[in-house]
Amino acid sequence: MSNAAQAIGAGARGRGRLADYAPTYGALAALVLLVAANSALTPNFLDVNNFRNILLQVSPTVLVAVGMTFVIATGGIDLSVGSVMAIASAVAAASLDGGAGLAVPLGLLAALAAGLFNGALVSGFRIQPIIVTLALLISGRGVAQVLSDGQLVPFSDPSFEFLGRGVVAGLPVQVIVMAVVVALAIFAMRATAFGRYVVAVGGNEAASRLAGVRVHRTKITVYALSGLLAGLAGLIETARLGASDAQKVGLNIELDAIAATVVGGTPLTGGRATVLGTLVGALIMQVITTSFNMNGFAYSWSLVIKAAIIIVAVYIQRPKLV
Repeated sequence: MSNAAQAIGAGARGRGRLADYAPTYGALAALVLLVAANSALTPNFLDVNNFRNILLQVSPTVLVAVGMTFVIATGGIDLSVGSVMAIASAVAAASLDGGAGLAVPLGLLAALAAGLFNGALVSGFRIQPIIVTLALLISGRGVAQVLSDGQLVPFSDPSFEFLGRGVVAGLPVQVIVMAVVVALAIFAMRATAFGRYVVAVGGNEAASRLAGVRVHRTKITVYALSGLLAGLAGLIETARLGASDAQKVGLNIELDAIAATVVGGTPLTGGRATVLGTLVGALIMQVITTSFNMNGFAYSWSLVIKAAIIIVAVYIQRPKLV
């Protein structure tokens, strides 16, 4: 391990590893209360099929939110993830004539390239992340629509559809993928130099650079990772639907991803990351949506509740005045 990683790791141990990487108690308590309240008030909420549907619906959001967690931990933001999902979807659908073995890698490669583009502009040209990713948010969906001629592109490919509809040992494939990604992200944050670099860059970029951290490489990597995971989520959504819809795939998912990340305990100011917290935050948002749907309430009200939760979470995380 490098001297920089050792120094940063020592600082992390001094602050307390559990405090740095665990989800906030507030997020866990909120999830428990939501489940308890729905168990008592929402008919059939405890049905096994309902929990299965919650996991299926939350999987793409979690994948995107994990990438968002790495980006936000460095003090950045990625508003382009929904459009990157649409790009990956359009590229994969256009490549399916060559089979899933070609379509999946090409879709992921396109998403990775979009993430690298964001990272290069943010790190290399020092353009504000919100500006760079907002530009790709707008232009990326346009690119996806051009690739699909602005039309719904249906397909029938069992190998590709297995990614979104398959079941292994009784578990949906997309839930398995989500669990693997979350586990790998937790390992990366807690047990690798890269994870320490991510937190260090978000905490104090100038000090990290002086300590020998490769700040530019770290920033480019987190945006590339965000793009790659968004692309994976886009392929799963496309496989589940059996069609590519460039206008709707990933639409507004950046809002849910940011909400899950912030509610889970990763502050927008950077310098801290909790992947487990992000998973808890995503589940909170999905349980709210599911409970509103099951009780017949208008979906728009669930958006109001989510917005209020985000505001409260950001308020709690605000810097304290000394």
